[in-house]
Amino acid sequence: MNKTVIATIAALAIAPTFVMAKDHHEAQSNVQFNGPVTVEKVDALIKDSNMFTEKNVVVEGNLLRQTRADKFIFSDGSGEIVVELDDDIHLVSPIDHTTKVRLFGEFEGGSKPEIEVEQIVVL
Repeated sequence: MNKTVIATIAALAIAPTFVMAKDHHEAQSNVQFNGPVTVEKVDALIKDSNMFTEKNVVVEGNLLRQTRADKFIFSDGSGEIVVELDDDIHLVSPIDHTTKVRLFGEFEGGSKPEIEVEQIVVL
């Protein structure tokens, strides 16, 4: 009986630790860098791509229209490309086709080139 009581007390003492623990895998970085960023042009990305092209890119422009729940047509003025927003991207304010954005993601070439967006910044 003493072992049962000790085990119960230990479990009750440890339980708040797990309940109050923070979920760090969803934490976003609070770093706001205001220095120079190398921005790619969409037409140059598409022209210089092939089936095996994969590279991290930063593009600036506008999301013109939504084609699916997580896919949009993006334009930077030089060309248009499909972008797919990551599931964990959540914006605090709504955006429209006139809102200028900076997208950070991975460009994938091929017959249907697209950018898989990991982060979006409203400019």
